[in-house]
Amino acid sequence: MSATFSFLTAYSASAGANAVAAYSFSSLMKDEKKELARGLQRRDPQLLDQLIEQYQFRLFRYLVYITGDRTRAEDFFQETWIRVLERGHQYDGKSRFEGWLFAIARNLVIDWQRQRKTQSLDTLTDPEQPNPLQIKDDRNTSALETVLSTEQDAQVRGALGQIAAVYREVLLLRFQEELQIEEIAAVLNAPTSTVKSRLYRGLAALRNTLQSGVS
Repeated sequence: MSATFSFLTAYSASAGANAVAAYSFSSLMKDEKKELARGLQRRDPQLLDQLIEQYQFRLFRYLVYITGDRTRAEDFFQETWIRVLERGHQYDGKSRFEGWLFAIARNLVIDWQRQRKTQSLDTLTDPEQPNPLQIKDDRNTSALETVLSTEQDAQVRGALGQIAAVYREVLLLRFQEELQIEEIAAVLNAPTSTVKSRLYRGLAALRNTLQSGVS
C-alpha cells in the first residue's frame, strides 16, 4: 500500500510538473507573438530583417510551389515583405506569424491570377473544374523540384508534380510548413472541412501516384 501510494504521489507530481511546463511554454509563445505584433506595429526594421532571415526559404518555397515560376516567385517574395511592413499593424499576435505571412503571399498570387484569367487561384486549381491548373515547367528540372531537391526523395517529388495543384498546396502547408488545420484554413480562407477534404484527397492521390509509378 505504501509503495503504491508513493508511486501515485510521484506520478502526480511528475504530471503536475509537466502541466506547469506546458503552460509556461504556451504562455511564453503567447508573449513572443504579442511582442512580435508590437514590433510590426512599430515597423521595427531590425525585426523585419530577422523575420526575413527566419522565413525567407519557407516563403520562397511556398511561392514557387503555387506559381510554378521561380522568377515570378521572386517578385511575389519581395512584394510579400513590403506588405508585411505596410500592414504589420494588422497582425494581432493571436495566431502564428507564418500563417499570416503565407496568407499575404497567397492573396498576392490570387490577385495576379485574377488579372490574367479573371479567376481566383482556387478556381484555377479546383480539381472539379474541366481543366484545373497544373504547375508545370518546360525545363528538365522544374522549379518545384529545384526547391525540394535537398528535402524529398525523387520519386515523391515526381509524384507531387502529378497531382492537382490544389492538393499540393495543402500537403505543403501541413507536412512541410507544419501548420495546423485551422491555420491552413485561415491561409486559404476556406472552412476546415475543405482543408481536411483536400488533405485526404491529396494523400490518396499521392499514394495512388506512387503505387502506379512516376515516369
